[in-house]
Amino acid sequence: MFLKVASWCVLKMEQMTQLDPQLCIPLPREFYARDPRRVARELLGKVLVKKIGKRFLAARLVEVEAYFGNDPAAHSFAGRTARNDVLFGPPGFAYVYFIYGNHYCLNVSCMPYGVGGGILFRAAEPLVGLKEMARSRALALPATAEPSALRQLTSGPGRLAQAFGITRESYNGKDLTSARSGLFITDDGHPVRRILITPRIGVSKAADRKLRYVVADNPFVSGPKSFAT
Repeated sequence: MFLKVASWCVLKMEQMTQLDPQLCIPLPREFYARDPRRVARELLGKVLVKKIGKRFLAARLVEVEAYFGNDPAAHSFAGRTARNDVLFGPPGFAYVYFIYGNHYCLNVSCMPYGVGGGILFRAAEPLVGLKEMARSRALALPATAEPSALRQLTSGPGRLAQAFGITRESYNGKDLTSARSGLFITDDGHPVRRILITPRIGVSKAADRKLRYVVADNPFVSGPKSFAT
């Protein structure tokens, strides 16, 4: 499926003028209607895809964090409001928020309808549309494809959202289980050999809970990378 053989499929994606439904089938809603810990673990290695007219952006998820409705660090902790409504379902919808006055963060709702829960996308490995990502990040595209040069594109939740041009106004409430939404996640069968589970980053409440899931040894992971499972 999509991007399974990286060099061939990346070239194919760059040349495509239409999204091939056989290559880019979004994860179904039932995938997200589960415990955020399980969803978070299984999202690692999946591919975030954005369609922009006839062009595509794609990046492989390598770092995510899980949040629960009764989680003091979660936006859903205080109950359902107009701002956090997406987190209470249905599952599989984009929840986007603005933080620190300068960047957006992309999440997806989890759990059955009416129960708060979500996954924060913290980092991804860029695959397709690097020039577009660099423009969105106001960066010059690195001359080398080495991970150390490309980390500035999508390593960190703010960078990832900016690289994909994601804002609350444009993408909050988008259905990530539908290719027609222009933003979705697909499974290309890419194996994730080892996962690290660590405390979440940048939270002051429930800071000791190990709910951050990371692809071990992936250079695009943000923050600490050397925790044990």
